[in-house]
Amino acid sequence: MPKQTNATNAAKAPALGRRRPRTAVLAPPVLDNPVDADTAERGICVVSDRYPPFDGHWHAHQSAQFVYACEGMLTTHTQRGTWIVPPHRAVWLPPGMVHKVAADRPVWLRTLYVKPGAADTPSEPGVVTVDPLLDALLAEAASFGTDYPLGGREERLIAVILDRLPNLETVPSYLPTPADPRLLRLTTALQAQPADARTLDELAAACGMTSRTAARLFAKETGLTFAQWRQQLRLLKGMQWLSQGRSVTEVALEVGYLDVSGFITLFKQAFGETPARYFRRGG
Repeated sequence: MPKQTNATNAAKAPALGRRRPRTAVLAPPVLDNPVDADTAERGICVVSDRYPPFDGHWHAHQSAQFVYACEGMLTTHTQRGTWIVPPHRAVWLPPGMVHKVAADRPVWLRTLYVKPGAADTPSEPGVVTVDPLLDALLAEAASFGTDYPLGGREERLIAVILDRLPNLETVPSYLPTPADPRLLRLTTALQAQPADARTLDELAAACGMTSRTAARLFAKETGLTFAQWRQQLRLLKGMQWLSQGRSVTEVALEVGYLDVSGFITLFKQAFGETPARYFRRGG
C-alpha cells in the first residue's frame, strides 16, 4: 500500500514551546513481493500486506483506495489534513490524492483498489467502520489476487464488497491542516505538545499574529474554531497512544486533561463508548 517512489518532502514548520522526546526515525517499508495495483489486470482487487513500523513516502495512485487496518493503527496524511485509522476501520482515498501513511507499530492492511471507471467511489477521503462480514469478504478477496477470472465466484464476491461499502458508519478521526505558515507553525507545535495549555492569545503572539487573526484563519482554513481544533487534536493523539496499550489515565494527562473523566466523556461522545470498551473489542 505505501508506494516507495517519487517521495515528496513535506514542509516542516518550526516547533513552538517545549519539545517532546525524540523518537526513532522510521523508514519506508520494504516488501518481499510488492504489488502495483495500478497496473493489475483487473479493475478492482484486494491486496493484503503486513508491515513493520514505518513512515512512508508521499505518493499518489491512479486507483481509489479503501485501506483497511485489520490489525494495528494507521496514520494517513494528505495535504489537507490527517486521518487516524484505528483497528477495524478503513480510510477511503480518492484516485490521484497525494498522501503518505505511517504506523508506529506493526500493522496488517487489506487494501481495496478501484481503477477509475471500474465502480463508483467517494470523491472525498474519510474513515469508516468495517463490520465482521466485510472483514471476512476482504480477506477472501485478498486470497485470489489481482488477476482472478471474470464471470466466476471471485467477481461475484467483489460485487458484494462494493454493495456493502456505501452504508458503512463514518468515524470522526480527521484533523485538518492549515496552509497559512503562521497557523501551520502554531498547529505543528501543538501536535508536538498537545498538553500545551497556553491560550490562543499566547500561542498567536509567539507565531507573529494576533489572536483575532489566528481565530479567523482557523475558521477559514480548518472549518473549526481554535477550541474545536485543539479538542480534536487531543482526542486523536489520545486514540493513537491508547492503541499502544497505555493507560487511560496516563494518556488523558499526556494530552492535557487534568480530569480523566473529562477525557473519557470526550472519547465517548466521539466514538460512542469509553476507551476501555472501544479497545477491548478490538478498537
